[in-house]
Amino acid sequence: MAWIALVVAGLFEIGWAVGLKYTEGFTRPWPTTWTVVAMVASVVLLGWAIRTLPVGTAYAIWTGIGAVGTVILGIVLFGESASLLRLACVALIVAGIVGLKLVTD
Repeated sequence: MAWIALVVAGLFEIGWAVGLKYTEGFTRPWPTTWTVVAMVASVVLLGWAIRTLPVGTAYAIWTGIGAVGTVILGIVLFGESASLLRLACVALIVAGIVGLKLVTD
């Protein structure tokens, strides 16, 4: 269950990171509300996951999921660069996430 909570926490992290763009500096009420809800959900689920998982592993995976998802949505939603070097760096993050999962009980 802790791994599922951690993955969902990472998905909420993606949501609030992308949501920040839509808040326009926290000047838009509904995007701001949803962004704050996603922030709280993300941290609460991370906190729940680290009751069982090693904190370093959980935090690294949480930020990795958030980073990879945010880069992908930045490319899809905001037309950010999808250069080969950028995608290779994202692949390295994914490899790190998978590696941490494989070596953690």
